Amino acid sequence: MRAPVLAVGDGALGFWKSLAGIFPASRHQTCWVHKTANVLNAMPKLARPGARTALQDIYNAEDRHPAAKAIKTFAQLYGAKFSKAAHKITDDEAELLAFYDFPAEHWIRLRTTNPIESTFATVRQRTKFTREAGSRTAALAMVFKLVESA
Repeated sequence: MRAPVLAVGDGALGFWKSLAGIFPASRHQTCWVHKTANVLNAMPKLARPGARTALQDIYNAEDRHPAAKAIKTFAQLYGAKFSKAAHKITDDEAELLAFYDFPAEHWIRLRTTNPIESTFATVRQRTKFTREAGSRTAALAMVFKLVESA
């Protein structure tokens, strides 16, 4: 397998550490869905709608430069009151904007890991309630069919 040019993931440190060990040249892209959830969880509920819009302005920008300006705007708007939330964006700027270095038609798929996770959510939901699937072969067959249908 060739090294991936860009790897997209959430905040799982084990994933990033393993990736760096196996494919040191691969770049990192933080999942915007997970990052948005983490930032909004660090804010009170009343501030979340405005912050969500400001975050959307970042990842929906035309290219890297307006996105970088939107990050500075986010830091100015929310940094004083919600420094923990603002640092979650400003500290990871390179990893959050890495997708802008690739063709625009791929941006929507490079910003998030949710299409992959939604497939596995179906599997997790079914296997969670199937305590004893019988044999290993039966469990693998069930997971295969669930992934195939998802």
